[in-house]
Amino acid sequence: MPDAPEKTIAAVLARHKGDGTRLMQILREVQEELGWLAPETITEIARGIGWPRARVEGTAAFYSFFHTRPRGKYCVLWSDNITDRMLGNRDLMLALCKKLWLEPARLSEDGLVSVNTTSCTGMCDQGPAVLVNYRAITRMTPERVDQMAELIRNQVPLDEWPADWFRVEDNIRRKDALLDHGLVPGEALAAAMEKGSKAFLDEVKASGLRGRGGAGFTTGMKWEICRDAPGSAHYVVCNADEGEPGTFKDRVLLTSYADLVFEGMTLAGYAVGAQKGLLYLRGEYRYMKDALEAVLARRRGEKLLGSRILDKDFTFDIEIHFGAGAYICGEESALIESLEGKPGRPRIRPPFPVTRGYLDQPTTVNNVETLAASCLVARHGGAWYAKLGTAKSAGTKLMSVSGDVERPGIYEYPYGVTVAQILADAGARDTQAVQVSGPSGVCVAAEEFGRRICFEDIPTAGAFMVFDESRDMFEVARNFAHFFAHESCGFCTPCRVGTQVVARLMDKLAENHGSPYDIDEMFKMHRLMQGASHCGLGNSACNPLFDTLNKFRPAYERRLKSLEYEPAFDLDAALSQARQMTRRDDAGAHLSNED
Repeated sequence: MPDAPEKTIAAVLARHKGDGTRLMQILREVQEELGWLAPETITEIARGIGWPRARVEGTAAFYSFFHTRPRGKYCVLWSDNITDRMLGNRDLMLALCKKLWLEPARLSEDGLVSVNTTSCTGMCDQGPAVLVNYRAITRMTPERVDQMAELIRNQVPLDEWPADWFRVEDNIRRKDALLDHGLVPGEALAAAMEKGSKAFLDEVKASGLRGRGGAGFTTGMKWEICRDAPGSAHYVVCNADEGEPGTFKDRVLLTSYADLVFEGMTLAGYAVGAQKGLLYLRGEYRYMKDALEAVLARRRGEKLLGSRILDKDFTFDIEIHFGAGAYICGEESALIESLEGKPGRPRIRPPFPVTRGYLDQPTTVNNVETLAASCLVARHGGAWYAKLGTAKSAGTKLMSVSGDVERPGIYEYPYGVTVAQILADAGARDTQAVQVSGPSGVCVAAEEFGRRICFEDIPTAGAFMVFDESRDMFEVARNFAHFFAHESCGFCTPCRVGTQVVARLMDKLAENHGSPYDIDEMFKMHRLMQGASHCGLGNSACNPLFDTLNKFRPAYERRLKSLEYEPAFDLDAALSQARQMTRRDDAGAHLSNED
C-alpha cells in the first residue's frame, strides 16, 4: 500500500482510538480522503481495530454510500422518490447521461463520472434533487443539467460549483407551539433541573408526549424504563435517520432548531441518568456537520453541555454519528447496530434497547421531533402540554407536505387537524389521494379527507405526499414497491425475496403482460411477509399495493383489459382476505421504531 493511504488510514484510526464500534465513522472518513475502500484499505482498517477482515468488509458492503470498488471523481445520484419523478427527474437524469456520453448506473470509461439513482434524499419540497459526491443539490432544471455536464467535463472542483445549487431551504409554512416556541438556549434545561430529574420525568409522563417517529410509544414510560434498567452506563440516541420517502421535518429541525434538539437530548439524559448522547444523522445530511458541530461547541462554552452543566452536578455531552445510505437504520435496534460499527440489521427483541441497547447498556432512542417537544414540557409543564391536540394525542405534529401542492414545505398543527385542512393550506387542487406517513403508512382517498391526523385516527411520522387527478396511483405503488425491494436488509428470506417478487410483478403489470394471477401472487406475498418477516419493513412493504388496489382499483384493472379470458380469482374476496390479514402497527410507523 502506498505511503499516503497508509498515513491517512493511520490518522483516522488514531483519531478514533482504534475503536471498532466507531467503524462507520472510520470508513466514512477514510473514503472521503481516498475516494473508495480498496481491499488493502479494508485490510489495514481491520488490523487497526483488531477485527476480522470479513467483519469489516461486511459492514462496508452493507451500506449504499460505501464503495468497495473504484468510483468516479464525480458520483451523481438522482433522488428517485415518487415526488421527484413527478417533477421530471428521470428525463433530467437521462439528459445528463446523454451529455456525458454515459449509460445510467455505469462508470464512464475514463473513470470520471457515474450517474445513478438513490432513494429519497429528504429534499422532497425542493426537488428534483441530486447528490453529487453526497452533497445535496436541489431544484434541478434542464439549464442546471447543461451546466453540470460542462462542470464535470472540465473537472471543476465541487467547491467551485455555483453556491446557489447547494442552498437547502426550510420552507416552513405554518408554525405552532413547537416551531414558535420562544425559548432561549438553556431555559428548558434550567426549568427541568430546578424541578429535579424525578419530578421532571413525572411532568413528561403527565404531558402525554408520545414518540414522533411514527409508532407513538409513550415518551415518559420509555424514559422511566431506561432510567430504572441496571447498567454501568445509560445512553440517549437521537434518531435523525429520516429515510422514509416524503419526510423532511427532521432536516428542518436540525437546520434551524438545533439548539432545541440538543437541549431535548440533554433533558433526556437528565431524566434517564445518561452522560452521553449520540445523534445518528442520515448520510444524505452530511452537509449539516459543520453547522451542528458549531452549535455543540457553543453550547459547551455556555455550560449547556459537558461537565457540571449550569454549574450543577450533571455531566452530559453529545457526539454526531453518520449513517451511510440504509433506510433500515431508521428502526431503532438496526440504528444501534450501525452505531456499533455493524451492518444495520434489526435485532431480535426482547431485549429492547431501553434495557439492553447501545454497547448492551440501557438506551433510549427518540426521534428528533420528540426530543425537541420535550423542551416545551420542561418549560411549561405536563398539564400545559397535555391541553394541546386531542385527548389521546397531546401536542402538535410537524407535517412534511410535498407533491401536487402550490406550497410544499413544513406545516405544524395541533393533533386533530383534518387531511382536508392541510390540503387547503398547502394549496392542493383536484386531489385524488394522499400518502400519509410514507410508503409504509396509509393511502387516503378523496372521500376520506375528513379524517384527522392523530393517534386515534391516522398516526404518522410526518410524511404527507399529495397526488392530484393526473397521477396514476398504480405507478405510485410501483415506485414504493421498488423502494422496499431496494431497501430490504436481506436478513430474512420472506422480506428479501418477497419484496423483489412484488416489484417484478408490478413491472409485469406495467408492461401489460400481467394477469389476475399476478395480483393474487402479490397478495400471497403480502400475507407471507406479514406473518414471517423479521422486522417492520417486510410487514409494511405491501401496504401501498393493498391500499391502492383497494381504493384505486381501475388503475390496476385497465392493465388487465387486453386479456381475453376471465379473471382466475375473485378480486373482492382477495381484498377482503388481505384486509383481515393486514396487521398494521397502531402507528402505521415506518419500521415500527417504537418512537
